[in-house]
Amino acid sequence: MSNAPVDTGRRRFLTAATAVVGGVGAVAVAVPFIKSWNPSAKAKAAGAPVEVNISKIEPGQLIRVAWRGKPVWVVRRTKEILTNLATLDSQLRDPASAEEQQPSYAQNAVRSINPEYFIAVGLCTHLGCSPTYLPDTFSEQVEGVPSGFYCPCHGSKFDLAGRVFQGVPAPLNLVVPPHQYIDEGLVIIGVDQGAA
Repeated sequence: MSNAPVDTGRRRFLTAATAVVGGVGAVAVAVPFIKSWNPSAKAKAAGAPVEVNISKIEPGQLIRVAWRGKPVWVVRRTKEILTNLATLDSQLRDPASAEEQQPSYAQNAVRSINPEYFIAVGLCTHLGCSPTYLPDTFSEQVEGVPSGFYCPCHGSKFDLAGRVFQGVPAPLNLVVPPHQYIDEGLVIIGVDQGAA
């Protein structure tokens, strides 16, 4: 043990300096760590609404767009298709989309805001396969129905309003994503009708 006098001023300075350096180090580590919790620009873009120009879609044509990593279909229906939809209720599992949570504008016979256009997420509600659009040969799947969607994975069938037929594995109608029309030729997928 030494009898030398203790320099308390130096000891306080070293203690304070160590605390400051440690605090700066903790902040230097914490800032990037907390920033890593924020979604990346790529993730933000993947969830962003998608504008779709529908003005050039021909009657009976289907186009596909990606929204939130999922295929979304936009089908321009003809008057004949719309007339046929009204005759199918007895063959459908849930013609009014009452069994599932759908936007209010999808709870009608044509399941859309604008009857001429049908917009749906292109994934089967059974196990998530992507059904095939059959514009002219769907009657091979369902007699008397000229066009619709057929899921080749397990045989689920949907009409051109995305309503599921009875007796197939899919339990629910196709999902209608939130969307709104900006004008006659432009629709935004990912923003609900009436949202600000």
